[in-house]
Amino acid sequence: MFIQRSGSRLPRLWSGHRNRQHSGFTLVELLVVIAIIGVLVGLLLPAVQAAREAARRMSCGNNFKQIGLGVHNYHAAFSQLPMHGTGATNESNDSWSLGDDHGIAPAPPVGFSRHMLSYSVGILPFIEQQGMWEHISNPLTDEADRTWPAMGPAPYAVRYEPWRTDVPTYRCPSDPGRGLPTVGRSNYAACVGDATSRTQIGASHFAGGQGRWRYQDETYLVRQCRANLRGVFVPRGNTMFRDILDGTSNTIMCGEIVTDLGDRDIRSAAALNNGGHGGQWGNGIMGNPKTCEDNALIDPARPGFWLAGTTTSGGATTRGGRWADFRPLYSQFLCILPPNSEVCLGGNHGTEGITTASSRHQGGVHVLMADGAVKFITDSIEAGNSRAETVWHRNASEESSNPPGSASPYGLWGSLGTRGAREVIDQEF
Repeated sequence: MFIQRSGSRLPRLWSGHRNRQHSGFTLVELLVVIAIIGVLVGLLLPAVQAAREAARRMSCGNNFKQIGLGVHNYHAAFSQLPMHGTGATNESNDSWSLGDDHGIAPAPPVGFSRHMLSYSVGILPFIEQQGMWEHISNPLTDEADRTWPAMGPAPYAVRYEPWRTDVPTYRCPSDPGRGLPTVGRSNYAACVGDATSRTQIGASHFAGGQGRWRYQDETYLVRQCRANLRGVFVPRGNTMFRDILDGTSNTIMCGEIVTDLGDRDIRSAAALNNGGHGGQWGNGIMGNPKTCEDNALIDPARPGFWLAGTTTSGGATTRGGRWADFRPLYSQFLCILPPNSEVCLGGNHGTEGITTASSRHQGGVHVLMADGAVKFITDSIEAGNSRAETVWHRNASEESSNPPGSASPYGLWGSLGTRGAREVIDQEF
């Protein structure tokens, strides 16, 4: 007989079933864990994306540093800045449709570059692109047995391999544009000042009636260019650091631009035929840089895009679409409208226009100062009166309401774009 004392506990000899022990999560616990992970991912993902963009932005600025060193080394070697609008040419025939070396016509030009090569071509040996420079500066025979001359054809002849090649130093990692229909992209453009007139022609041009090139020897053109082309780079003209009278630390030499993604972005697909071109002095974009906006070409529901039906450039004829082409749409920018504003051309893709700096960074763009410093300029920089008439001069009796020698009407932004207008920079930028 067993006697059980009060309060004592005897071991269970047989229970009839085993104790059930839980070895996993319940459904509620699993859902709680998933929810916590989701919240953490939601919190961390923006930080990761921001860190990646910060790295891309730093790489973008480093590329600009390399370009700045290239320009300075070029100046040290040749006592002038690389010309924006240069190259070998045919002195008596400027037709784009001359036949190639096999006598096939019409065809893209093979025999000359029409003085259309950008500053980016000249600095190639100074940014560790000696191999590409050797291809360009010497005759090149391609896979189709075509022999291209030294300095290549015009920069839109995409059969010429160097022109359709992306140069890594000329691409900002933040810009996703790649491949066809645009090839040979660039995100770094030359600053040509704060006025549109003559930016597509420059200081020299081909005189069709005379059948020859005129090299800065026509008084009317030289006068106009001196009045209008006020940036560090003068298309088809020579400039030196000594010409930057406002100080190299106060003058922008180059700026970022985006390349086209085929989405009618107002910064890359230019609106065409907006006046102020080819004799329309003082009209259209020359008289009002906000012509495209004031003509209701921008979609009010999506302000970063053109309204459906707006005539725009496309394909390879878009912003930054030809790194070797000196013309305004491809490798120039003006300090008129603030960064990331619309691109508005007077005529077709090859004409002058309102071409501003732009980027895929949040809130602004990188610029390269003439002293080699890289700065980040915000979209909100003080830019004066965006509807003020641009500086231009046609002849002794016809000129802008902002005549030659005027301070830039475009505030601090415009002042940073001029090399010798003697504006006082008294603001942080």
